[in-house]
Amino acid sequence: MTDLLIRPLVAGEEDLFDSMPDPLPQLRQVAYADGVAGGGYRPETTWVALRAGRVVGRAAWLRPPGALGAPWLDRFDLDAEPEAGAELLHAAHEALGGPGRYYAALPAHWRRRPEVLAVVRAPMEAARLAGLVERGERLRCSWTGTPLPASSGRYDFRAPTDVAEINALVARIAEPDVLTGAEIARAVSGVDLASDPLAWLGDATEKWRVALEGGQPVGLAGTFGDACYPLLAYLGLLDEAARPELLGEAVRVLAAGGAREVVADVDARRVAVLAELERTGFRQLRSRVVFAPPHHAE
Repeated sequence: MTDLLIRPLVAGEEDLFDSMPDPLPQLRQVAYADGVAGGGYRPETTWVALRAGRVVGRAAWLRPPGALGAPWLDRFDLDAEPEAGAELLHAAHEALGGPGRYYAALPAHWRRRPEVLAVVRAPMEAARLAGLVERGERLRCSWTGTPLPASSGRYDFRAPTDVAEINALVARIAEPDVLTGAEIARAVSGVDLASDPLAWLGDATEKWRVALEGGQPVGLAGTFGDACYPLLAYLGLLDEAARPELLGEAVRVLAAGGAREVVADVDARRVAVLAELERTGFRQLRSRVVFAPPHHAE
């Protein structure tokens, strides 16, 4: 691999990064130039591997302005052997103070799609050769206006009485079903969305819903955004039987505010949660496979 030239970009070389054709154009991703303009991508944290003057590997670390955490590897594309990608990552890691997290964005159902597997095998193997370990997979799902299942009338729903009620219920929910944007919350502000969602979402309570059965709380859902960027940020249960109707109620809250699309993130291993999202009308948009250095703190 002595024919590889590996280096960071310099200011004004956005076109060099974009000279490599996008291998997964079906993904919704921020354009590199837009990321530079917004301050999240920077030339010094963007590296390329060139062979005979052609970009055969590119890696862009992202750190939004004001973020508390270290940059994370957000874009990594490879049109070469995995060893070349590993060499690129090793060089960048050495310059950037060591390896960090890599969030590999992939199209929905990527394992069933031979044309996608042909693209992603090399960069994922390169990440492993560079010492990163796969730590899990998160799925982003989207509801786009399909009719919601009718309520059975078994549950009542209301806004929380105050912030203290939200925090008390969160403390009782060991593992929320849905946490949308958890990676960004942790990377940007150091917030654990599962245990302290208000630190990321703010103290407004009107878009939260408590599910009650016989007057007793059995679940909690928090939504965020209206027509601009509507998402189901948090959904946690004290009784799993309430999942279908609390999920539907959360989507109704956003739809009533004008949302035509609602996004929700769920761990791929949560099969029952994913099935309920699909029954509610959500469809998978993309996957995000998480890689991290060994012994990296969660």
